[in-house]
Amino acid sequence: MNVLRLDAGSYAHNRAGLAEILRATVASGGAVGFMDPLGEAEALTFWDRHAARLDAGSLTLFVAMEDGAVAGTVSLDCGLPPNQPHRGDVCKMMVHPRFRRRGIARRMLEAVETEARRRDLSLLVLDTRTGDAAQTLYAAAGFKAVGEIPGYALDPDGASLHGTTVMYRTL
Repeated sequence: MNVLRLDAGSYAHNRAGLAEILRATVASGGAVGFMDPLGEAEALTFWDRHAARLDAGSLTLFVAMEDGAVAGTVSLDCGLPPNQPHRGDVCKMMVHPRFRRRGIARRMLEAVETEARRRDLSLLVLDTRTGDAAQTLYAAAGFKAVGEIPGYALDPDGASLHGTTVMYRTL
């Protein structure tokens, strides 16, 4: 398994795999901002908008590749207000359901931390659905919970609201 940093060219090559991982994550109940079912066109549109920021340098997009497939992805968003040049937001962390429990998320977080240090960032921030396995993963990686916002978003099936937990890590 390799974790790669994508540029605009390599994004185009991995675009379909990123759409697939987003769709699979949502279909398996992942709280990443979309409702199930998620169409391919909507997934591609999201990734195209997200990746448009690669050239500006305000976003770093990573993919974990395994067996020639996009097994995971995470982004480091540094396109923040001028008074926050020291921090980055960790966002859109996903591991495809068929590749979970293999240490891929940990490896991607290591890549994010390496990039954050390269950019001289001293603070990483994220939010995650309260009680998810991801919250445990982030805590094990050194992120501390600040608090929970109850009733933050609908689950992908639309059946209920869930809370989100805001977390941070100093570097």
